[in-house]
Amino acid sequence: MYKPKIILASQSPRRSQILQWADVPFEVIVADTDESYPASLAPAAAAAFIAVEKAMAVRSRLQPAQWDQDNRTIIAADTIVVLGDQIIGKPADRAQAIATLESLSGKTHKVITGVCLLTPGEKVVFSDETLVEFHPLSLDQVVYYVDHYHPYDKAGAYAIQEWIGVVGIRSISGDFYNVMGLPVSRVIMELGNLNRSAAAPRRKPQRGSN
Repeated sequence: MYKPKIILASQSPRRSQILQWADVPFEVIVADTDESYPASLAPAAAAAFIAVEKAMAVRSRLQPAQWDQDNRTIIAADTIVVLGDQIIGKPADRAQAIATLESLSGKTHKVITGVCLLTPGEKVVFSDETLVEFHPLSLDQVVYYVDHYHPYDKAGAYAIQEWIGVVGIRSISGDFYNVMGLPVSRVIMELGNLNRSAAAPRRKPQRGSN
């Protein structure tokens, strides 16, 4: 029976936690990746583009025997926050984190995660979108969160599972775990499709009649 060996191409503790909650065994392998993307891409395509780049970078680190003969499946993902037409990245410092959260206060924004599932025979790429609405946030709330949780490695300068999500988010529409960094139910579904595809017997080509 086909049993893929999952590689998570991310050092994000949140993505690791999500896969652990889903009882998916995996190992983490990461590679340095340039997270830039063509300016012409729409946000969902940009997130997917970066996810593919991450997957391919990890693929390049594996020896042929590790890859072709070992039922490997790489999971790579990239999460972005979009307010209006603007993609909001990770804050560079405290001032930018505060400014970012103030811009999200009282508004609805999109959280988009692009995902790439890469096997020796197939590449599945998709993106998932969740709408998140914040209550109006006071400056004291924003400063408290930034100074206590230091969200400098997070797109949009926040994590939904932390204090700011508990007290500041009014509503979400879509997959909660997508906002955490991985739309895990979709990932599990796509892994199942890959599993069935790999396990299906290949038909022998029919001989043509003379």
